[in-house]
Amino acid sequence: MIIIDGSEGEGGGQVLRTSASLSLVTGQPFQISNIRGKREKKGLMRQHVTSLEAACSISASECDGLAVGASEITFRPGAVKAGNYKFAVGTAGSTNLVLQTILPALIFADGPSHVVLDGGTHNLMAPPFDFIERTFLPIINRMGPTVSAKLVRHGFYPQGGGRIEIDITPAPLQRIDCVERGKLWSTKGTAYFAGLPFDIADREVKAANKVLGWDEGAIGVRELPEDQGPGNILILEAAFENVSEVVSGFGKFGLKAERLAKTAANRMKGYMESEAFAGPYLADQLLLPFALAGGGSFTTVKPSQHSLTGADIVERFTGCKTSFDQQKGGEFLVRVG
Repeated sequence: MIIIDGSEGEGGGQVLRTSASLSLVTGQPFQISNIRGKREKKGLMRQHVTSLEAACSISASECDGLAVGASEITFRPGAVKAGNYKFAVGTAGSTNLVLQTILPALIFADGPSHVVLDGGTHNLMAPPFDFIERTFLPIINRMGPTVSAKLVRHGFYPQGGGRIEIDITPAPLQRIDCVERGKLWSTKGTAYFAGLPFDIADREVKAANKVLGWDEGAIGVRELPEDQGPGNILILEAAFENVSEVVSGFGKFGLKAERLAKTAANRMKGYMESEAFAGPYLADQLLLPFALAGGGSFTTVKPSQHSLTGADIVERFTGCKTSFDQQKGGEFLVRVG
């Protein structure tokens, strides 16, 4: 039994999701206490409960203490089965975080799977669907499996109501090295809005363009059906030869459109001025599959606390160590295994 203090390191839900994913694949049970111990609202939230329920549904696993608000659970993994699955977060909780919990196990399953997830698709504190589809999954597919994702309906906080569908064809994960991102192919962006004034998205586009100086028309506006809102998100994408980086800014009450756009644009500008392959969120996501592949390497910007915590959890379950070595250009070379 692996014993984990959920308040250590990053102290959020990532510790729980990573532990559940690795438990399903490695067959090692775990107990975690002080769940989300460094968050203002501690304990399990609805999306975390759904993630663990999904983990149990795709396997013969058992989870003691599973309830919204719980601060301690014990997870005993069972055999994972491929199949057709549907899970509903029930609120605007992130469908993408639920997917991250069960995807590694289904990649190692005994056949193809189809997964439908209802809930939030574009949420604060979680990667949006666009990042999963265009940044993360292409790397997974390079490692052997075939995973495709479809956005059926946007779901913004607080209403939710979104849907994504995932098709997974398993294959053994192969080690890869992702050091060079290659030539820049294109840059583009979209300010999405639903049930809100057009002026909000228009101001975001203008503010982002001032920071980035991309070609005229590279960042556009898209209005979604009113019943998918209210909601707003600015998505910025830089497609390189070997990777695409997706940066997002989420609209919320009290946050000015210009501030949202400048923050997102500066994050993208910082990434593009570096030589790194992976941005901070992709770096977080690559540690687990690289460890399950037996190793790998990639370059990234300064490692986040999420990455350092993830590396610790990965080592506890797999024995794979992770090193973060700063290079002359300022980027970090991350070696797993």
